[in-house]
Amino acid sequence: MRKLRNRTTGLAAVTTAVLALSLTACGEGSSGVKSSGPAADSAASAPAPAQAEKNTDTAKGAANGKNASTAQAAGAAKGSTGQAAANTPVCTTKNVAISAAYQGGPPYTHIVLTAKNTSGHSCKLTGYPEIEFLESHRENVPPVAKSKPATPVVLTAGAPAYALVKLSDGGRTENTEPVTAFSVTLQGGGGMTAVKAPGGGIAVNPAKWATGYWTPELRNGADDF
Repeated sequence: MRKLRNRTTGLAAVTTAVLALSLTACGEGSSGVKSSGPAADSAASAPAPAQAEKNTDTAKGAANGKNASTAQAAGAAKGSTGQAAANTPVCTTKNVAISAAYQGGPPYTHIVLTAKNTSGHSCKLTGYPEIEFLESHRENVPPVAKSKPATPVVLTAGAPAYALVKLSDGGRTENTEPVTAFSVTLQGGGGMTAVKAPGGGIAVNPAKWATGYWTPELRNGADDF
């Protein structure tokens, strides 16, 4: 009986020791022992909040730098265009041939002036054509502000520019006067030239006439008046 009791007591002691070791191992795992596996690797590779914020700031800085570079390039291109216009000589009546044609059908309320560069080199047209239709009305035909382009028109060799000119409202009761030829003066010292009226003659109303600015092409809206 004594031997059996001693053997039972020894087995209980061993069992107690094993349980103690298991509890100790569990305690160490929960107290911060490094784990391994996919979840642990993902957690380790995730950037810290400060690093993530730094990465975001870097990306924003790169985007802002790209936008600034684009704006600088556009500004440089615009500056180059302005500089080219500033360095181009003004067109004179010796450089361009000016003609007039009806715009639209009867009643003819508008004509289009065309100034074609015949000089063989570039020149620029500034402002609007100073038109004098009648000797009895010495003032020039007034310009329409909305048709003014942003920069002077630079004409390469052979290139044309246009200006829309209003003659009247086309009413039968208007007080109009016939014109077979008229003068056009180019602003900026370009000189004056005589232009033949289309169709052998036009009817103008001093109370309604107006002219647009020189433009590379007639633009809907800006040149409608």
